[in-house]
Amino acid sequence: MANLQSSKKRARQNVKLRMHNKVIKSAMRTQVKKFLAAMNAKDAQLASMELGKTMSCLDKIAQKQIFHRNNVSRTKSKLQLKYNEFLAQEKAGTTAEN
Repeated sequence: MANLQSSKKRARQNVKLRMHNKVIKSAMRTQVKKFLAAMNAKDAQLASMELGKTMSCLDKIAQKQIFHRNNVSRTKSKLQLKYNEFLAQEKAGTTAEN
């Protein structure tokens, strides 16, 4: 445990900041799950909207330095690749039906 007054204050601040970051990380994970659920529901319009929200959420997390910018960039890239595959499957599915 901290002995100095400044280190005690810093410990209190760290607890508060950790809880704040936990809330933001949880919201980000929820947003990613919403995006993946929209893709599983085969709803291209909803998936497109959720992708935009997810990318925005990830950018904010990188800006606040909660996750490293390279980690966020990698995550965004993976999600965009999944979305592009989803669109290709949707396009192939609609072409095959016609």
